[in-house]
Amino acid sequence: MQLTGMIHGAKLLKLAGFPTSEVLGPEASEREIKELIERHGEVFIKPIFKGGVGKKGKSGLIGRAKDVKTALREKERLYFATHSFDGREMKANGVTFEGAVPAQHEVYFSITDSTRYRAPTMILSHCGGVDIEELSRDKIVEIPFDPLTGLKSFVVANALSDLGAPKEIISPLVQNLPKLWDLYHQNGMTVLELNPIRMSPVKPGVLTPVACDFKCSFDRDDPRAARLNLPKSLFTEDISDFEQEINQLRTYQGQSDVYVVNPKGTILALTFGGGANSLVTEALGDDAIISSDFGGNPPYEKMRDVARICFKHWLPQTNVLFVIGGKSNNTDIFVTFRAIADALRDYVATHGPQPISVVVGRGGVNLVRGLIAFKDVLEALHVPYRIFAHDSAMSGVVDYVHDVDRWMKAGGRAAVAANLGIASSDADDIAICSAAE
Repeated sequence: MQLTGMIHGAKLLKLAGFPTSEVLGPEASEREIKELIERHGEVFIKPIFKGGVGKKGKSGLIGRAKDVKTALREKERLYFATHSFDGREMKANGVTFEGAVPAQHEVYFSITDSTRYRAPTMILSHCGGVDIEELSRDKIVEIPFDPLTGLKSFVVANALSDLGAPKEIISPLVQNLPKLWDLYHQNGMTVLELNPIRMSPVKPGVLTPVACDFKCSFDRDDPRAARLNLPKSLFTEDISDFEQEINQLRTYQGQSDVYVVNPKGTILALTFGGGANSLVTEALGDDAIISSDFGGNPPYEKMRDVARICFKHWLPQTNVLFVIGGKSNNTDIFVTFRAIADALRDYVATHGPQPISVVVGRGGVNLVRGLIAFKDVLEALHVPYRIFAHDSAMSGVVDYVHDVDRWMKAGGRAAVAANLGIASSDADDIAICSAAE
């Protein structure tokens, strides 16, 4: 769940008492735009994208105007602008008008949950306004700090001194940057980034840090994120219908993390556990349809719904249904396997036999009961299957799945279809239609 831009960022920063540039939304009237230009001398026009979208400036998607006529022309150009970012084609829906902030110094600042330090980490540079990756390491400091004490003023002061930052910007930043920790910590954020913070002479002789761009990410499982009452529509990025359906099943118990790897893939992997997810997703490559983690001991009803949605969207094109995970400590294997098996049986009852092969590898609580329940359904459906014990190497199981997938593509799918009483042409039609989608 990511949020970028000042239209909502300014509202969040004001909760922390952090100064921001003046912002108008897409509904701003010509009079309001004119008055904004009169107050600041110039405005920047930026397109509004859902989710986290960067590098707009490098793509020519930020306009500047010193009069209303130019501002409206830039609004027309950028209102529905398209932008390719991070392998995705994004489309804007609206623009913001942001008052210019004069300054000689720009600052980069962020707080992130660092997996390297296992602690919240401040990243700071007095050379802001550019991508942080473009700066040399001597111009950046990265400092983990104790979440129990939070981001203290002396941490910021020491960091700026180590950077050799200009003296006139140190005191204003030391006074204001610690405010951002409360905003970050109390609202379930995992990333908070301001770039640039422009050090503006709002008052004569005193520099004030003014946030001119904003980015944050929320932990969608943290209930504190709901405190801000942000519209859910802000986080409905250009995700697939499948991902959106799965995300609606998120509850306090059981994970439902999915990402579509290749919509034309042929291996449907229902994965349990973060380690298994990482290994399986990397090893399967483009043959995988989704990357998933359904661990966390999901209840029967939730797991059955998760499997039902996966089958509805992907089973027609699937060669191998792959159910895999490590040896669980608390996930009830019987419950999860029975839910998946029942969802598969329901799908076949509605849509007819499916030319698939099933591979299962798992360990944990009630494993034998779970395997028996799964096995009974697979045999009733006449689906070929292979079960691996909990002590099997997961990498070897993945290699076996690749072999089965290749066999299915080389004629095995038609053989399975014939065994199920499905005409070979029907099986081919299923695969062709799925690839076309």
